[in-house]
Amino acid sequence: MEADHVIRALAALAQEHRLAAFRLLVEAGPDGLPAGAIAERVGVPPSSMSFHLAQLANAGLVTQRRASRSIIYAADYAAMTGLMGYLTENCCGGVPCDNAAACGPATNRKNA
Repeated sequence: MEADHVIRALAALAQEHRLAAFRLLVEAGPDGLPAGAIAERVGVPPSSMSFHLAQLANAGLVTQRRASRSIIYAADYAAMTGLMGYLTENCCGGVPCDNAAACGPATNRKNA
């Protein structure tokens, strides 16, 4: 994953409603959710949610498809995995992490 794509993705997630919507879509699975249902569950007006979902789509974090009169949004799991991989590729000095304690902050490793 290229640094400019990572920056766009992190910038899109650096807003409370977009982060909540993305987490909701990750939980919803590959079938996704209609934009109206996302707005309702996140607690923002549909017009505002449309703006936030467009930002997530522009960052490549969600996909959208039309189903009748609704637009269905779904998390792009490949993009999410790529982002997580980019953020953790140098974890543990390049040594594969065998357990969660090995990848935790240094203070956690002292207590392990």
